[in-house]
Amino acid sequence: MTLHYAPTCDLQALRARAKMYNQIRQFFNERDVLEVETPVLSSAGVTDVHLASICAHRNLGGKLNHHYLQTSPEFAMKRLLASGSGAIYQICKVFRDDEHGKKHNSEFTMLEWYRPHFSLKDLMHETADLLQVCLSDKFTEIRPIVLSYKHAFQDRLDLNPLKATLQELREATKRVGIHIDLGEDRLAYMDLLFSHIVEPSLGFDTPIFLTDFPPEMASLAKTRIDEDGEEVAARFEVYIEGLELANAYDELVDAEVLRRRFAEDNNAREKEGLVRMPIDEYLLAALPNMPPCAGIALGIDRLLMVAQSKFKISDVITFPAEIA
Repeated sequence: MTLHYAPTCDLQALRARAKMYNQIRQFFNERDVLEVETPVLSSAGVTDVHLASICAHRNLGGKLNHHYLQTSPEFAMKRLLASGSGAIYQICKVFRDDEHGKKHNSEFTMLEWYRPHFSLKDLMHETADLLQVCLSDKFTEIRPIVLSYKHAFQDRLDLNPLKATLQELREATKRVGIHIDLGEDRLAYMDLLFSHIVEPSLGFDTPIFLTDFPPEMASLAKTRIDEDGEEVAARFEVYIEGLELANAYDELVDAEVLRRRFAEDNNAREKEGLVRMPIDEYLLAALPNMPPCAGIALGIDRLLMVAQSKFKISDVITFPAEIA
């Protein structure tokens, strides 16, 4: 049998990636943001129920350790911020187990950056500026629209996700032709409706900055009270042509609150039959020294898909997991 050894992307995609890396580095160099590098392997993995870390084994001092390939460089970069690094960015490989498909590969490339003393609005403007640089052939001028998660839901489903009951969410899924039983998991129904109805409609004329997510989706972001008096997660995501490109937080710097969230995640993992993940004590020790900060993670492979009008991630990477 002859193995097909060639990459799934073409030479043009390789050149476009190299050009984009240069554009990104020049962009941050001009803004005095320092490029950094942190370890790919860590003693602690992510606790998020919806993310699966890839475990690796290595010996330290003759003792076998179970470590994890990073799903994001976030924890290590925050330790740098707490140590006085100032504004930083990183282009790196990240890993998420069993994520494969037209938009997913279990190994992908992420751009992540952190801006001390930036608000989310400041970070939105900077992200729009970077998108303009990287997508100049596609958009003459990027004028992003800011839309709340709640209003996006209401516009498309006539339902306020912050107040909707489990039964209302179940009925909404049936109303749009989705017949899946997700038990008592209210958040799972919300995610299902968002991914099937809301997300595919976002960002076709201009990038959409989707803000103010339900508080259950805060992850490592702060929460705040919105204009209607409802608690929301202080974060935004960026969408272009129905594709999520980036995820940003007004970063939580309260170690005790984050410790509770990690514990709640692990309890939820246990209920789902998933392994409990070790908590990153280094991160928790660093947080009290971390400055107020906004941070964002952007998928470079997906950005390349938009730039080159590609519909499969395999068209912009060399060797997907299936042939790596």
